[in-house]
Amino acid sequence: MMRSLWTAKTGMDAMQFNIDVVSHNLSNVNTNGYKRERAVFEDLLYQNLRQAGGASSQQTSLPTGLYVGTGTQVVATARNHSQGNLQRTEGSLDMAINGDGFFQIALPNGTTGYTRDGAFQVNSQGTIVTSSGYELSPAIQVPQGTTKLTIANDGTVSAIVNNDAVNPVQIGNIQTATFINPPGLESIGGNIYLETTASGAPTVGAPGTNGLGAINQGYVETSNVNATEELINMIQAQRAFELNSKAVTTTDQMLAKLTQM
Repeated sequence: MMRSLWTAKTGMDAMQFNIDVVSHNLSNVNTNGYKRERAVFEDLLYQNLRQAGGASSQQTSLPTGLYVGTGTQVVATARNHSQGNLQRTEGSLDMAINGDGFFQIALPNGTTGYTRDGAFQVNSQGTIVTSSGYELSPAIQVPQGTTKLTIANDGTVSAIVNNDAVNPVQIGNIQTATFINPPGLESIGGNIYLETTASGAPTVGAPGTNGLGAINQGYVETSNVNATEELINMIQAQRAFELNSKAVTTTDQMLAKLTQM
């Protein structure tokens, strides 16, 4: 019976972690470009008390074995990179990738980050940056006197300077990146991912080519979290936690009976 106490304990730990993941999803329901996560579980080591196929006599063998599991554990958080809804903002620097791909961000430590959050701004030097001040890569400089900024579906950025609509100036090209295994990217917060061995190396190109999604100016991609679905997941995790807690209580009652005999 002591085994059941520890087995139920692993179930309670796993369900607590599951609720942590669901809570994190719900807290980011309004985060631009956020991709929901789910906890992945696996069963723990089994105790082999009777080997299947073992000899039961000189002429016969056991058709089944006797195995006792020791519980469960969390092994991963799988991120769902499905497309979020595109929300119209009409902001000239707001961009959404309609399809696969990530914007490339130059991080202060010299590495490249990747994001689906297309709510960009311009800093004091006229460089296009994220809300945290990180530069879009390759860097794009908006000239002084720009009265209108146009971003084409293929990432071409053009500016109308000093209301000269006849001679728009092309100031840069936005390139996006895709990965063979996006769930393998490392999340570091701030809506930014990092390349890992599991994600594979990025494939960089112009939006709308080679499987990369096109850029839509004046839109941002919203979170792909479904609040109703997450609430259901939370209820299921809560009930599973209660059931494991009940197993602990039941085992305790059985042990109490034994001590009274």
